[in-house]
Amino acid sequence: MDDTVRSNEMWTSQLRSSGREQQAALSDLREALLRGLRSAISSRAVADHAFLEDTVQDALVRVLDRLHQFEGRSRFLTWATSIAIRVAMSELRRRRWKDVSLDSVLADAELRPEKAYDHDSGPDVRLERQLIFATMHAAIQNVLTEKQRAALLAELKGMPQDEIARQLASNRNAVYKLTHDARKRLKQALEAAGFEAADVSAAVTR
Repeated sequence: MDDTVRSNEMWTSQLRSSGREQQAALSDLREALLRGLRSAISSRAVADHAFLEDTVQDALVRVLDRLHQFEGRSRFLTWATSIAIRVAMSELRRRRWKDVSLDSVLADAELRPEKAYDHDSGPDVRLERQLIFATMHAAIQNVLTEKQRAALLAELKGMPQDEIARQLASNRNAVYKLTHDARKRLKQALEAAGFEAADVSAAVTR
């Protein structure tokens, strides 16, 4: 059956069934997800046919596991394709970072005051940014534990939590707690210095 013909109800019903009906729905869904992924990530050099096939297989498993979460607010294929894209992007991030050492990430990740300088900003804005970065830098160095500092800076740099956990010989739950506690301590340090969340957000996103 053409995958565009099925309604949301038909998709979920057939995928929950068994035998030929389920296999036919899975086959059509697989082809639809392949098309969606090719369109979404075709510019990625590493996204070859083998990568797409593996991603779709993983996505199919996740779609089946999460059928109960589908609420029908969008087309079923839109929902399923979004799952496949998240799977693909997660794997691409993992591949990007798997050969990058934590030490090399941390070497260029610290929020030193000099990184706040912006020639396009006025003197008042530059001063405020430098003060915020100086406070954050001091808090990172003096308030956080070594592991909290490493996990938070690596996360801010973009390293996935799974990879941080692997390099710290830890697990994802532990890394999540490390970064959560680190952010809480940073927030307290910034508030104690007189800065509010809006000030920090404006400074680091300019």
